[in-house]
Amino acid sequence: MSKYTIAVVGATGAVGTKMIEMLESSTLPIREIKVLASKRSVGKKIVVNGLELVVEETTPESFNGVDIALFSAGGSISQQFAPEAVKRGAIVIDNTSAYRMDPTVPLVVPEVNPEALKEHKGIIANPNCSTIQMMVALEPIRKKYGLSRIIVSTYQAVSGAGIAAVKEMKDQARQMLNNEAYEATILPSGGDKKHYPISFNILPQIDLFSEEGYTFEEWKMINETKKIMSDSEIKVSATCVRVPVVSGHSESIYIEVNDESASVSGIKEILQSAPGVELQDDPSIQLYPTPLTAEGKKETFVGRIRQDIDVRNGYHMWVVSDNLIKGAALNSVQIAEKLHALELIKK
Repeated sequence: MSKYTIAVVGATGAVGTKMIEMLESSTLPIREIKVLASKRSVGKKIVVNGLELVVEETTPESFNGVDIALFSAGGSISQQFAPEAVKRGAIVIDNTSAYRMDPTVPLVVPEVNPEALKEHKGIIANPNCSTIQMMVALEPIRKKYGLSRIIVSTYQAVSGAGIAAVKEMKDQARQMLNNEAYEATILPSGGDKKHYPISFNILPQIDLFSEEGYTFEEWKMINETKKIMSDSEIKVSATCVRVPVVSGHSESIYIEVNDESASVSGIKEILQSAPGVELQDDPSIQLYPTPLTAEGKKETFVGRIRQDIDVRNGYHMWVVSDNLIKGAALNSVQIAEKLHALELIKK
Protein backbone atom coordinates (compact mmCIF):
# COMPACT_ATOMS: atom_id res chain seq x y z
CA MET A 1 0.00 0.00 0.00
CA SER A 2 1.28 3.45 -0.92
CA LYS A 3 1.99 5.84 1.92
CA TYR A 4 1.25 9.53 1.57
CA THR A 5 3.12 12.71 2.28
CA ILE A 6 0.67 15.18 3.77
CA ALA A 7 1.16 18.92 4.22
CA VAL A 8 -0.83 20.94 6.76
CA VAL A 9 -0.92 24.63 5.84
CA GLY A 10 -1.71 26.81 8.84
CA ALA A 11 -0.36 24.13 11.16
CA THR A 12 -0.02 26.45 14.17
CA GLY A 13 -3.58 27.80 14.02
CA ALA A 14 -6.67 26.58 15.91
CA VAL A 15 -7.86 24.35 13.06
CA GLY A 16 -4.38 23.36 11.89
CA THR A 17 -3.47 21.91 15.28
CA LYS A 18 -6.72 19.92 15.27
CA MET A 19 -5.97 18.67 11.75
CA ILE A 20 -2.70 17.26 13.04
CA GLU A 21 -4.52 15.60 15.95
CA MET A 22 -7.00 14.03 13.53
CA LEU A 23 -4.17 12.80 11.30
CA GLU A 24 -2.52 11.13 14.29
CA SER A 25 -5.56 8.87 14.71
CA SER A 26 -6.42 8.60 11.01
CA THR A 27 -6.70 5.39 9.00
CA LEU A 28 -4.65 6.98 6.22
CA PRO A 29 -1.30 5.33 5.46
CA ILE A 30 1.00 8.27 6.16
CA ARG A 31 4.69 8.40 5.29
CA GLU A 32 5.39 11.98 6.34
CA ILE A 33 3.60 15.08 7.62
CA LYS A 34 4.93 18.52 6.68
CA VAL A 35 3.85 21.39 8.93
CA LEU A 36 3.66 24.72 7.10
CA ALA A 37 2.70 28.22 8.22
CA SER A 38 3.57 31.87 7.71
CA LYS A 39 7.06 33.31 8.09
CA ARG A 40 6.41 34.40 11.68
CA SER A 41 5.83 30.79 12.79
CA VAL A 42 8.91 29.33 11.10
CA GLY A 43 11.07 27.35 13.52
CA LYS A 44 8.29 26.50 15.96
CA LYS A 45 8.20 22.83 16.91
CA ILE A 46 5.17 20.55 16.84
CA VAL A 47 5.15 17.00 18.20
CA VAL A 48 3.30 14.57 15.92
CA ASN A 49 3.06 10.89 16.91
CA GLY A 50 6.08 11.36 19.17
CA LEU A 51 8.21 13.01 16.50
CA GLU A 52 9.23 16.66 16.75
CA LEU A 53 8.48 18.51 13.51
CA VAL A 54 9.78 21.98 12.68
CA VAL A 55 7.37 24.46 11.09
CA GLU A 56 8.45 25.60 7.64
CA GLU A 57 7.37 28.66 5.68
CA THR A 58 4.70 28.01 3.05
CA THR A 59 6.18 28.45 -0.42
CA PRO A 60 5.31 26.91 -3.80
CA GLU A 61 8.26 24.56 -3.41
CA SER A 62 6.86 23.31 -0.08
CA PHE A 63 4.48 21.09 -2.05
CA ASN A 64 7.10 19.19 -4.03
CA GLY A 65 6.45 15.51 -3.32
CA VAL A 66 3.25 16.19 -1.38
CA ASP A 67 0.25 13.93 -2.09
CA ILE A 68 -2.41 15.67 0.02
CA ALA A 69 -2.38 19.29 1.26
CA LEU A 70 -4.78 20.34 4.00
CA PHE A 71 -5.24 24.12 3.98
CA SER A 72 -6.53 26.21 6.90
CA ALA A 73 -4.60 29.47 6.82
CA GLY A 74 -7.14 31.93 5.38
CA GLY A 75 -8.71 32.36 1.97
CA SER A 76 -5.96 34.54 0.50
CA ILE A 77 -3.33 31.91 1.34
CA SER A 78 -5.46 29.20 -0.27
CA GLN A 79 -5.92 31.28 -3.41
CA GLN A 80 -2.19 31.91 -3.58
CA PHE A 81 -0.84 28.45 -2.84
CA ALA A 82 -3.57 25.86 -3.61
CA PRO A 83 -3.00 26.11 -7.40
CA GLU A 84 0.75 25.79 -6.78
CA ALA A 85 0.18 22.62 -4.76
CA VAL A 86 -2.04 21.15 -7.46
CA LYS A 87 0.53 22.07 -10.11
CA ARG A 88 3.04 19.95 -8.20
CA GLY A 89 0.74 16.94 -8.03
CA ALA A 90 -0.99 17.37 -4.65
CA ILE A 91 -4.71 17.12 -3.96
CA VAL A 92 -5.79 20.17 -1.96
CA ILE A 93 -8.49 19.95 0.71
CA ASP A 94 -9.27 23.56 1.53
CA ASN A 95 -10.94 24.60 4.78
CA THR A 96 -11.51 28.24 3.77
CA SER A 97 -14.35 29.80 1.78
CA ALA A 98 -12.05 30.52 -1.19
CA TYR A 99 -13.31 27.71 -3.45
CA ARG A 100 -16.57 26.55 -1.86
CA MET A 101 -18.90 28.07 -4.44
CA ASP A 102 -16.62 27.47 -7.43
CA PRO A 103 -18.75 25.25 -9.71
CA THR A 104 -15.67 23.23 -10.69
CA VAL A 105 -14.74 22.42 -7.07
CA PRO A 106 -16.57 19.69 -5.11
CA LEU A 107 -17.96 20.83 -1.73
CA VAL A 108 -17.99 17.68 0.37
CA VAL A 109 -19.30 16.23 3.61
CA PRO A 110 -18.23 12.56 3.42
CA GLU A 111 -21.42 11.27 5.11
CA VAL A 112 -23.54 13.20 2.61
CA ASN A 113 -22.03 13.47 -0.90
CA PRO A 114 -18.80 11.44 -1.18
CA GLU A 115 -19.55 10.72 -4.84
CA ALA A 116 -18.74 14.37 -5.62
CA LEU A 117 -15.07 13.58 -4.94
CA LYS A 118 -14.85 11.72 -8.23
CA GLU A 119 -15.29 15.04 -10.05
CA HIS A 120 -12.40 16.86 -8.37
CA LYS A 121 -9.79 18.63 -10.48
CA GLY A 122 -7.19 18.95 -7.76
CA ILE A 123 -9.03 21.09 -5.21
CA ILE A 124 -11.79 19.96 -2.83
CA ALA A 125 -13.58 22.42 -0.56
CA ASN A 126 -14.48 21.79 3.06
CA PRO A 127 -17.84 23.44 3.88
CA ASN A 128 -18.48 26.03 6.57
CA CYS A 129 -18.45 24.51 10.08
CA SER A 130 -22.14 25.24 10.71
CA THR A 131 -23.13 23.82 7.34
CA ILE A 132 -21.25 20.56 7.97
CA GLN A 133 -23.03 19.60 11.17
CA MET A 134 -26.42 20.56 9.74
CA MET A 135 -25.82 18.41 6.66
CA VAL A 136 -24.77 15.40 8.78
CA ALA A 137 -28.01 15.66 10.76
CA LEU A 138 -30.37 16.38 7.87
CA GLU A 139 -29.14 14.14 5.03
CA PRO A 140 -30.51 10.89 6.54
CA ILE A 141 -33.91 12.60 6.95
CA ARG A 142 -33.80 13.97 3.41
CA LYS A 143 -33.03 10.52 1.99
CA LYS A 144 -36.02 8.99 3.76
CA TYR A 145 -38.65 11.73 3.67
CA GLY A 146 -37.39 14.46 1.33
CA LEU A 147 -36.88 18.09 2.39
CA SER A 148 -38.52 21.24 1.07
CA ARG A 149 -37.49 23.84 3.64
CA ILE A 150 -34.79 24.52 6.24
CA ILE A 151 -34.72 27.41 8.72
CA VAL A 152 -31.69 27.42 11.00
CA SER A 153 -30.56 29.65 13.84
CA THR A 154 -26.99 29.07 14.99
CA TYR A 155 -25.36 29.61 18.37
CA GLN A 156 -21.70 29.63 17.37
CA ALA A 157 -18.68 29.29 19.62
CA VAL A 158 -15.98 31.94 19.79
CA SER A 159 -13.25 29.52 18.71
CA GLY A 160 -14.78 29.77 15.23
CA ALA A 161 -13.31 33.28 15.12
CA GLY A 162 -9.82 32.09 16.11
CA ILE A 163 -7.50 31.77 19.09
CA ALA A 164 -7.25 35.55 19.60
CA ALA A 165 -11.03 35.88 19.90
CA VAL A 166 -11.14 33.19 22.61
CA LYS A 167 -8.40 34.98 24.54
CA GLU A 168 -10.25 38.29 24.24
CA MET A 169 -13.46 36.69 25.56
CA LYS A 170 -11.65 35.26 28.58
CA ASP A 171 -9.89 38.58 29.25
CA GLN A 172 -13.22 40.42 29.02
CA ALA A 173 -14.82 38.02 31.50
CA ARG A 174 -12.06 38.54 34.06
CA GLN A 175 -12.12 42.31 33.59
CA MET A 176 -15.91 42.53 33.87
CA LEU A 177 -16.00 40.39 37.01
CA ASN A 178 -13.35 42.66 38.54
CA ASN A 179 -15.20 45.82 37.44
CA GLU A 180 -12.26 46.77 35.27
CA ALA A 181 -12.20 48.42 31.85
CA TYR A 182 -12.32 45.98 28.96
CA GLU A 183 -11.62 46.09 25.24
CA ALA A 184 -13.50 44.66 22.25
CA THR A 185 -11.34 44.59 19.12
CA ILE A 186 -12.30 41.43 17.22
CA LEU A 187 -15.98 40.49 17.28
CA PRO A 188 -18.44 40.37 15.65
CA SER A 189 -16.11 40.71 12.65
CA GLY A 190 -12.52 41.88 12.55
CA GLY A 191 -13.14 43.66 9.24
CA ASP A 192 -16.15 45.68 10.39
CA LYS A 193 -16.31 49.19 11.82
CA LYS A 194 -17.72 48.43 15.28
CA HIS A 195 -16.67 45.81 17.81
CA TYR A 196 -18.66 44.52 20.76
CA PRO A 197 -17.73 42.41 23.79
CA ILE A 198 -18.73 38.75 23.59
CA SER A 199 -18.24 37.90 27.25
CA PHE A 200 -21.66 37.83 28.98
CA ASN A 201 -23.14 38.87 25.63
CA ILE A 202 -24.66 37.52 22.40
CA LEU A 203 -23.91 38.99 18.97
CA PRO A 204 -26.41 38.48 16.11
CA GLN A 205 -23.70 39.02 13.51
CA ILE A 206 -21.03 36.66 12.19
CA ASP A 207 -18.91 38.07 9.34
CA LEU A 208 -19.84 41.24 7.44
CA PHE A 209 -23.34 42.14 6.31
CA SER A 210 -24.15 41.40 2.69
CA GLU A 211 -27.22 41.33 0.43
CA GLU A 212 -30.80 41.46 1.77
CA GLY A 213 -29.59 42.12 5.32
CA TYR A 214 -27.97 38.67 5.65
CA THR A 215 -24.34 38.26 6.70
CA PHE A 216 -21.78 36.42 4.60
CA GLU A 217 -21.91 33.58 7.17
CA GLU A 218 -25.65 33.24 6.63
CA TRP A 219 -25.27 33.27 2.86
CA LYS A 220 -22.58 30.59 3.19
CA MET A 221 -25.01 28.28 4.97
CA ILE A 222 -27.76 28.99 2.43
CA ASN A 223 -25.67 28.53 -0.71
CA GLU A 224 -23.49 25.68 0.55
CA THR A 225 -26.53 23.66 1.63
CA LYS A 226 -28.04 23.92 -1.85
CA LYS A 227 -24.74 22.94 -3.48
CA ILE A 228 -24.06 19.95 -1.20
CA MET A 229 -27.62 18.67 -1.58
CA SER A 230 -27.57 19.36 -5.34
CA ASP A 231 -30.95 21.03 -4.88
CA SER A 232 -31.26 24.66 -5.98
CA GLU A 233 -35.01 24.62 -5.23
CA ILE A 234 -34.81 23.78 -1.53
CA LYS A 235 -35.75 26.76 0.64
CA VAL A 236 -33.01 27.65 3.14
CA SER A 237 -32.74 30.55 5.56
CA ALA A 238 -30.19 31.17 8.31
CA THR A 239 -29.58 33.48 11.25
CA CYS A 240 -26.04 33.14 12.62
CA VAL A 241 -25.29 34.25 16.17
CA ARG A 242 -22.07 34.29 18.21
CA VAL A 243 -22.39 33.17 21.83
CA PRO A 244 -19.85 33.22 24.71
CA VAL A 245 -18.88 29.54 24.42
CA VAL A 246 -15.31 28.40 23.71
CA SER A 247 -16.01 25.35 21.52
CA GLY A 248 -19.09 23.67 20.09
CA HIS A 249 -21.60 25.21 17.68
CA SER A 250 -25.29 24.69 18.44
CA GLU A 251 -28.15 24.99 15.96
CA SER A 252 -31.90 25.20 16.26
CA ILE A 253 -33.18 23.74 12.99
CA TYR A 254 -36.72 23.75 11.60
CA ILE A 255 -37.40 21.53 8.59
CA GLU A 256 -40.36 20.73 6.40
CA VAL A 257 -40.39 17.25 4.87
CA ASN A 258 -42.16 16.08 1.71
CA ASP A 259 -43.42 12.72 2.93
CA GLU A 260 -46.43 12.95 5.27
CA SER A 261 -45.67 9.52 6.69
CA ALA A 262 -42.80 11.13 8.60
CA SER A 263 -43.00 11.13 12.39
CA VAL A 264 -40.87 12.01 15.38
CA SER A 265 -40.28 8.34 16.10
CA GLY A 266 -39.39 7.72 12.45
CA ILE A 267 -36.86 10.55 12.41
CA LYS A 268 -35.31 9.32 15.66
CA GLU A 269 -35.04 5.81 14.25
CA ILE A 270 -33.25 7.10 11.15
CA LEU A 271 -30.81 9.20 13.14
CA GLN A 272 -30.11 6.39 15.61
CA SER A 273 -28.10 4.57 12.94
CA ALA A 274 -27.00 7.53 10.78
CA PRO A 275 -23.23 7.82 10.16
CA GLY A 276 -21.55 10.47 12.28
CA VAL A 277 -24.69 11.13 14.36
CA GLU A 278 -25.29 10.48 18.05
CA LEU A 279 -28.90 10.83 19.16
CA GLN A 280 -29.34 12.33 22.63
CA ASP A 281 -33.07 12.89 23.00
CA ASP A 282 -35.05 11.99 26.10
CA PRO A 283 -36.92 14.91 27.68
CA SER A 284 -38.03 12.70 30.59
CA ILE A 285 -34.46 12.67 31.91
CA GLN A 286 -33.41 16.04 30.40
CA LEU A 287 -31.17 14.34 27.85
CA TYR A 288 -30.13 16.68 25.04
CA PRO A 289 -26.84 17.87 23.53
CA THR A 290 -24.86 20.85 24.81
CA PRO A 291 -21.56 22.38 23.63
CA LEU A 292 -19.76 20.75 26.54
CA THR A 293 -21.22 17.42 25.41
CA ALA A 294 -19.65 17.87 22.00
CA GLU A 295 -16.32 19.42 22.95
CA GLY A 296 -13.47 17.23 21.77
CA LYS A 297 -15.85 14.71 20.17
CA LYS A 298 -16.08 13.62 16.53
CA GLU A 299 -19.84 13.07 16.44
CA THR A 300 -22.68 15.42 15.57
CA PHE A 301 -25.19 15.29 18.42
CA VAL A 302 -28.95 15.63 17.82
CA GLY A 303 -31.81 16.08 20.29
CA ARG A 304 -35.05 17.96 21.07
CA ILE A 305 -36.76 16.43 18.01
CA ARG A 306 -40.42 17.41 17.94
CA GLN A 307 -43.22 18.05 15.50
CA ASP A 308 -44.31 21.61 14.81
CA ILE A 309 -47.57 22.53 16.54
CA ASP A 310 -49.15 24.12 13.44
CA VAL A 311 -47.41 22.56 10.42
CA ARG A 312 -48.09 18.83 9.90
CA ASN A 313 -44.87 18.19 7.98
CA GLY A 314 -42.72 20.56 10.08
CA TYR A 315 -40.17 19.37 12.65
CA HIS A 316 -37.74 21.04 15.05
CA MET A 317 -34.41 19.73 16.31
CA TRP A 318 -31.30 20.82 18.20
CA VAL A 319 -27.90 19.96 16.69
CA VAL A 320 -24.49 20.40 18.35
CA SER A 321 -20.96 19.60 17.17
CA ASP A 322 -17.39 20.63 17.92
CA ASN A 323 -16.73 23.31 15.31
CA LEU A 324 -12.96 22.73 15.27
CA ILE A 325 -13.26 18.96 14.90
CA LYS A 326 -16.17 17.79 12.74
CA GLY A 327 -16.78 21.38 11.66
CA ALA A 328 -13.28 21.71 10.23
CA ALA A 329 -10.33 19.40 10.92
CA LEU A 330 -12.06 16.03 11.05
CA ASN A 331 -14.17 16.64 7.95
CA SER A 332 -10.99 17.54 6.03
CA VAL A 333 -9.22 14.37 7.16
CA GLN A 334 -12.33 12.27 6.43
CA ILE A 335 -12.30 13.66 2.87
CA ALA A 336 -8.70 12.47 2.55
CA GLU A 337 -9.65 9.05 3.95
CA LYS A 338 -12.54 8.81 1.46
CA LEU A 339 -10.23 9.77 -1.42
CA HIS A 340 -7.94 6.92 -0.33
CA ALA A 341 -10.84 4.46 -0.03
CA LEU A 342 -12.08 5.39 -3.51
CA GLU A 343 -8.53 5.11 -4.90
CA LEU A 344 -8.61 8.71 -6.12
CA ILE A 345 -5.13 9.67 -4.90
CA LYS A 346 -2.53 9.23 -7.61
CA LYS A 347 1.05 8.86 -6.48
